[in-house]
Amino acid sequence: MNKYIIEREIPGAGELTVNELDQISDKSCSVLREMGPEIEWVESYVTDNKIYCVYKAENKDLILRHAEQGGFPANVISEVKNTIKPKS
Repeated sequence: MNKYIIEREIPGAGELTVNELDQISDKSCSVLREMGPEIEWVESYVTDNKIYCVYKAENKDLILRHAEQGGFPANVISEVKNTIKPKS
């Protein structure tokens, strides 16, 4: 599977409560279960007005379909081509 970073513009995202974030998570997981094993949510990072999500998926179309079915924005979808880490 390919890895993707999804940028979701959500004004006030950083002020969402734990309960509101849990509701978003529940909705996302529900859609993912329906879509099957070709797409996987790895983790997300919440900033002031955006949520950056890391997903694994067979293709970009699955990311778009998940966003559409879940009612989430997917303003920018970037495929990860490589990773780097600090050297010890």
